[in-house]
Amino acid sequence: MHISKTTAYIGLGSNLSKPIEQVKAAIEVIAKLPQSHISAVSSLYLSKPMGPQDQDDYINAVLALETSLTAIELLDALQAIEHTAGRVRKDNRWGARILDLDIILFGDEVIDSPRLTIPHYGMCEREFVLVPLAEISPQLTLPNGTSVKLLSQNIEKNAMVKLN
Repeated sequence: MHISKTTAYIGLGSNLSKPIEQVKAAIEVIAKLPQSHISAVSSLYLSKPMGPQDQDDYINAVLALETSLTAIELLDALQAIEHTAGRVRKDNRWGARILDLDIILFGDEVIDSPRLTIPHYGMCEREFVLVPLAEISPQLTLPNGTSVKLLSQNIEKNAMVKLN
């Protein structure tokens, strides 16, 4: 029996407790998720924080995950990884964080539920999502047909730096 896999794109970010190590450790844990394997990982990027600027810059990356998990099962797994890393969910939406894992895209699915919005609601305004996403999947289009590469070329880079 063949179980179909969906390509999910996951955004990773950290600006606390050795952020490069946090992102790399999260990639290692995601690689061990059941019924899943990582097919691509972007470079790491140093980016300015969204929201309050009185916090350290972020380390960001995007990975492609081939998975037969459902979107909600993947969300639960990612939130468990964040929790294990020490993330505490606070009211401050754009505050500093040890680890932030977001499902950016889940195949061509469009999901609008209380727990999950896909495509990720802010992806088109975030250089730290679009640039690494276009790096690993330059031919990718959003469910509405918009080219990720074109979006990444036209977004303000906000002094973002590619680290590797």
